[in-house]
Amino acid sequence: MMQTPKGTLIALGGGDDDGLISLIRSELCSVDSHIEVITTATLEPMESGQAYKEAFEELGCSSVRFMHIDEDNEADKPDNLARIAKAEVIFFTGGNQLRLKEFLGGTQLHQLMQRRYLEEEITIAGTSAGAAAMSDRMIYEGYGSYSLMKGEVKTTDGLSFIQNVFIDTHFTERGRFGRLAHAVTKRPQFIGIGLGEETGIIIKGGNHVEVFGTGVVTIMDGAHVRYSNLDEVDEGDPIAIENLTMHLLVEGHEYCLSDRAFRKLSQQKKSTSPKV
Repeated sequence: MMQTPKGTLIALGGGDDDGLISLIRSELCSVDSHIEVITTATLEPMESGQAYKEAFEELGCSSVRFMHIDEDNEADKPDNLARIAKAEVIFFTGGNQLRLKEFLGGTQLHQLMQRRYLEEEITIAGTSAGAAAMSDRMIYEGYGSYSLMKGEVKTTDGLSFIQNVFIDTHFTERGRFGRLAHAVTKRPQFIGIGLGEETGIIIKGGNHVEVFGTGVVTIMDGAHVRYSNLDEVDEGDPIAIENLTMHLLVEGHEYCLSDRAFRKLSQQKKSTSPKV
């Protein structure tokens, strides 16, 4: 039986992330909480890190730092390990999620994050690439109508804070329906979660997915697919799928991963949900 994580995951679909920062500050940490911003995904780490530091500080947070891990800055420096060991919030910026896999995946620092997420009540948050990399598999390629051609959608290992989920970002704005449908059909044990911009999810206990923000979260479930031609057609040919299940969630709704169930939150719970 898999261990139920004590930590909380927050994933934003990209776009303006002021609401995400306000949510973290108002709901999940105090002004004294240690916040570490991981800028590995971006090619402008100093600018991005400083901007997030200032954004959290404007809300009163007094202990915000950022670290950049890349080919010139190894993950497992003693100072990095010490900082992540006491962080109460770990925030991954946007950029290119493949950089997170390349420079962070499998390191001692990564393993420390995973262990703390399982065993402690910490928050791991991310936007855009930082959200897409949270699961054990992440989509990194597949564009527009081409994503409905066999072989055009690429996935690889993610950071594995949660299993059997694909998180796709900028979902409606960049027309990523096809690639999430393709990925879920190829791996029906996975649930696809498509996040629109300025819209995100809070995952508690590795299971309950609650929506926040102004847009729509798309859930794709391939467990009941009766037929697809993925095993029959050649690379580059269009794919056919029968009975792929889809749900659209907005704020005030949640999805339970374990029983693949859509739920409307009670009015009482909605009233305490963060507004972003």
